[in-house]
Amino acid sequence: MAKLVSKTYGDALFELALEEDKLDLFFTESEVIRQVFLENSELIKLLNHPKIDKEEKISVMENIFKDRASNEFVGFLTLVVRKERQNDIVGILDYFVSQVKEYKKIGVAHVSSAKKLNDAQRAEVEKKLLATTKYKEFEMTFTVDESLIGGLVIRIGDRVVDNSIKHKLNELAKDLYDIQLA
Repeated sequence: MAKLVSKTYGDALFELALEEDKLDLFFTESEVIRQVFLENSELIKLLNHPKIDKEEKISVMENIFKDRASNEFVGFLTLVVRKERQNDIVGILDYFVSQVKEYKKIGVAHVSSAKKLNDAQRAEVEKKLLATTKYKEFEMTFTVDESLIGGLVIRIGDRVVDNSIKHKLNELAKDLYDIQLA
């Protein structure tokens, strides 16, 4: 349900940003506002408090963000509160940011390797990803997972390319297990 809410409101915000020709502005504002909510859990508690009426919650949102964000964005945030979806604000903003990145062809790649990659290796991975995907640039996250033994695991969105030795050994073990001896 939360994903559906995030998608519905995130798509609405994305359409508004395109319509108003404020994609970059809304992108920047959404990242800042998302951070505000992540760093201030008390704000979400306040917005969810059952004894505070909806108009007061909307007033709080307007007071906090009025001079710090565009009128359209503040209006969007108050709409979310009016519809009692304040619990989903971070998810909505995450979805919106991912839509903007997709629209601008900015990929987000998570790369795991058995050992730390040097700068030249990281650049080579990014170069190959740029050559083999639709993206024009990448935000790369590199992590070390020694259990991979060797090779790489690359995740872009919901797609995963697992070229690790660990994966190959598991596949080989599975294939050997499936062989029936005569």
